[in-house]
Amino acid sequence: GLSHGTDVWLNNAQELVRSNIATLSEVICTRDDIMIYLINRGMDPTMAFKIMENVRKGRGLAPEMEEAMHEKAIPEWYIQSCKKIKYMFPKAHAAAYVIMAFRIAWFKVYYPEAFYSTYFTVRADDFDAALILNGVETVRSNIEELESKGNKLTAKERSVLTILEVALEMYMRSLRFAPIDLYKSDANRFLITDEGIRPPLNAMQGVGINAARSIVEARKEGEFI
Repeated sequence: GLSHGTDVWLNNAQELVRSNIATLSEVICTRDDIMIYLINRGMDPTMAFKIMENVRKGRGLAPEMEEAMHEKAIPEWYIQSCKKIKYMFPKAHAAAYVIMAFRIAWFKVYYPEAFYSTYFTVRADDFDAALILNGVETVRSNIEELESKGNKLTAKERSVLTILEVALEMYMRSLRFAPIDLYKSDANRFLITDEGIRPPLNAMQGVGINAARSIVEARKEGEFI
């Protein structure tokens, strides 16, 4: 809830926790927190719901809402926190994300080949085979080069940096990539093989998905001349 909301953690709950004004369990994390907290403080459920809806939509607090909160002796830090929030997750949505994260983490630990092959398949557009298949040192140097740009990174470069970091992690876990093969590589899926994880044809720069599919179809006819 803290990580997916807008202005829920950064410049808000984070500062409250750092300053020892509130603990992690006390700060607002999801939209449900507001309504439940206010009802527990004796506020009318309808007003508590309206305040929650206003805050989670980024509308802040109407004067009558703030007045109702003062009447129930709601701490000032809590009121100010509500005013800063632009968007919030419902608790069930946040829980679903966490459950999914645990599932992904389980595969990452126990079935790493399946994890990395799936991860790179989903992000194949940003996978630069010519760069990544060169090994650890090439990946490291490119990570350093991109990180040196700081906030000047483009959206594309940020995506590439993430891919490089995951590739480096994979190498550090003693896993390897198999070379791209004209006859063995899939059009767009990374495949688990005895030689390692084999990138697809569209992982090569300049080879789009349609061209990759055409190659896969054409090779059914036999060897290329």
